[in-house]
Amino acid sequence: MMSKPSALPRDVRSLRRMVIEKETLLAEREAQLAERDRVIAVRDAELYAKTLQIENLRAQLAKLRRARFGRSSEKLDREIEQLELTLGEIEEGVAESKTRTARADRKAPTASAGEAVKHGRKPMPAHLPRERTVHEPAPTCTACGGTVLRKLGEDMTELLEYVPSSFKVVQIVRPKLSCRDCETIVQAPLPSLPIERGRPGPGLLAHVIVSKYADGLPLYRQSDIYARQNIDLDRSTMADWVGCMAALFDPLVVAIGKHVCAGEVLHADDTTVKVLAPGWGRTKTGRLWAAVRNERAFGGAAPPAAFYRYSADRCAEHAQALLASCRGFLHADGYAGFNNLFADDPKTGKPRLTEVACWAHARRNIYEVYESTASPLAKEALERIADLFAIEARINGRPPAERLAVRQQDAVPLLTELKSFFDKALSEVSGKSNLAKAIRYALARWTALTRYTTDGRLEMTNNAVERAIRPLAMTRKNYLFAGSDSGGIRAAAMYTLIETAKMNGLDPEAYLRDVIGRIADHPINRIAELLPWNWRPTG
Repeated sequence: MMSKPSALPRDVRSLRRMVIEKETLLAEREAQLAERDRVIAVRDAELYAKTLQIENLRAQLAKLRRARFGRSSEKLDREIEQLELTLGEIEEGVAESKTRTARADRKAPTASAGEAVKHGRKPMPAHLPRERTVHEPAPTCTACGGTVLRKLGEDMTELLEYVPSSFKVVQIVRPKLSCRDCETIVQAPLPSLPIERGRPGPGLLAHVIVSKYADGLPLYRQSDIYARQNIDLDRSTMADWVGCMAALFDPLVVAIGKHVCAGEVLHADDTTVKVLAPGWGRTKTGRLWAAVRNERAFGGAAPPAAFYRYSADRCAEHAQALLASCRGFLHADGYAGFNNLFADDPKTGKPRLTEVACWAHARRNIYEVYESTASPLAKEALERIADLFAIEARINGRPPAERLAVRQQDAVPLLTELKSFFDKALSEVSGKSNLAKAIRYALARWTALTRYTTDGRLEMTNNAVERAIRPLAMTRKNYLFAGSDSGGIRAAAMYTLIETAKMNGLDPEAYLRDVIGRIADHPINRIAELLPWNWRPTG
């Protein structure tokens, strides 16, 4: 918009300065547009490369299926199963990238490749019951305020929804009304859908996600299950849905991570996950890291939560990235990757995190010796450690001050006796024996192992995070490999939501069903309302 003549300066120097400022502003905007075009071009190239990879994998999959048709082979079955998993993870990644780009540009995403382009839009199964929900427009004309409206017709959008043990089709009906006074047509807007131009309802999306990540059912197996009800849901279509949901869940996952890292008492550990290595024809070992904040053991008011992070290896930098912003106490095993977090901060001269070692790990080493040798010394050590655990059972859930007092009175004397027992036992057994190694493991960490007696908020074990990792170990056996590094990142996000919901006493499927129906239109500055501990179901 041009300035008015009266607003322009009259002297030449001021006019030149104004021209220079305008030219500088235009140059900056052109540079921004050029950078945006470059980013879009890179994204387009990545999507094109993934599309080519998908087509190549489809061709391999078809070839393997034809080979299996003629002969039965367990090896072929495993290869087909793995290709199905790989395709699912890649297609999820493509859908996630498209959704992120569309949201960044504030445009509705294009029709998903898994539905409209690749396979065409299939009609809703005719045998399913229909449930009509009618969204009436306002009773007055939006143009002139008239109240005499006549019905011209209606628009209907069908969503495929899932209810426990059955499917149904939800018909979203929006009558069209015409104003008798001015002929203006009025109609209620289409409610926000979880996936623009997609037809899955929130319940179906939640069920697919929970079935995959909580129940260990990969998408191709879910497709077979739904086919038993004459529902044709292609694996690639569901992969599209999962990728879109991963992008929508980002704000919630970030908020849970911030809540966990804000705690002063944390638990951390990691577990392995098999991931396909592109171009290798085999798998590599990735890692899923978990950080848990759970103050229920000492009656803390903060809600419990678990935050997961994926990495392609177990390098120390990943552990440090997970916990870099944390301050306070960290319960952990003896993994050396945490050591930098326990070192003094150059700026403050104090450690960012103080180590609290796990007695369950120390006990396990001794127990394995007893199981294999029935050593009397190992048995006595286990009995002494059991006395310490019995004290913890008595004070579980009590306030920190009470827990600290009991530990100082009852546990500290037993720990002093246990250390003397360990020192004496080392002089009685071979230094190369497994029992000596187990005892040295405990003595080398004695300060960290006994630190729980100095603060009533601390725990004797790292079991809080062990419980958070256990479901991952169970489900990974069912769906084999994560499929790709991006699949591991997506799994970490889904586990964050599912396990945190479970820790707060929620049914993860019911929680995700409601959140999926609301999150697309939910104000970003009120995302805390959808966190598991704040969530209140609608309707």
